[in-house]
Amino acid sequence: MVTMRRTLVPGLAVLLGVGLLARLVASTAGLNYLIVTILLGLLIGNAYGVPDWARPGVETHKVWLEAGIVVMGASVALDRVIAAGPTILLLVVATVTMTILVVELLARVVFSIHEETGSLLAAGSGICGVSAVVAIAESIDVDETHVAYAAATVLLFDSTTLFVYPLVGHALGLSNTVFGIWAGLTMFSTGPVTAAGFTFSKTAGEWALLVKLTRNSMIGLAAIAYAVYYARRSGEPPRNAGADKIVETDGGDGTTTEAPGDWRFLWSTFPKFVLGFLAVLLVANLGLLSEAQRISLSNASDWAFLLAFAGLGLETRLDELRSTGYKPILVVLLALLVVATTMLVVVQALF
Repeated sequence: MVTMRRTLVPGLAVLLGVGLLARLVASTAGLNYLIVTILLGLLIGNAYGVPDWARPGVETHKVWLEAGIVVMGASVALDRVIAAGPTILLLVVATVTMTILVVELLARVVFSIHEETGSLLAAGSGICGVSAVVAIAESIDVDETHVAYAAATVLLFDSTTLFVYPLVGHALGLSNTVFGIWAGLTMFSTGPVTAAGFTFSKTAGEWALLVKLTRNSMIGLAAIAYAVYYARRSGEPPRNAGADKIVETDGGDGTTTEAPGDWRFLWSTFPKFVLGFLAVLLVANLGLLSEAQRISLSNASDWAFLLAFAGLGLETRLDELRSTGYKPILVVLLALLVVATTMLVVVQALF
């Protein structure tokens, strides 16, 4: 345990150093510190890279993002969530469905991209970015090359929408609620959604996260649906499944693996930090936390996000993004324009 802590400390110090420097620059230049944190991390990571001694700690940035989301539940008003719940759920289902269909149509019919690559792009765009790409790839057993293309494409759009969305939101004069819901519905990965939302405003950030977490929870269902679809196309049972029903099988080395369709597979793909967020939200809204405790958790969330976004910038490699072919980029760009425009009109009409 002590050795692990010593291994993580240098990288955590790097994350904290980048975050504090970004805050200093942002306060001096009058800029948003989250955007400056990511840009500074991006600059350092691509100019100098992340040294081996710092890598273990820097790689914890995803954990800090999830931790920040969990404790942020203390600052979210439950009555607002309940009031918008049914509408938000319908919007999420409609957006995910529309995105997947549009991407699949463009990939297969217009640009003639390999169908499995198109499915990975659809899942990544429609649900939760690279996490969805990996989950769907596992459920349909895709070649690693296709996974790399899809993941790189998603990362490219994560890097650009992070900056473009707040600019568009301010240019159009969107309200905090409309911007937050729109970003949560149509941006790809949780990190960029969180950064873009809180860059716009605290209220927008809360709405963006609520909507995005709802989208994230659909990843297991999407993985199962794709597994069944490709199994029927090939005439073979889904991976690790029997011919008549989906079961758990022995992998040949004494271990067992979850088959797509098995409840354990659904649980394994479900983002667990969503449950933590809901638990903290309920505890806070039941009045079990004092005002001082809520403020402390809000501050803790801010610091966790600072570390998370520093790591996000440090680990984004521009040379890897350039390796993606133009067809996947065009597919996702056109789909994003269609879906984002449509959902913006809908969200503005509803909220």
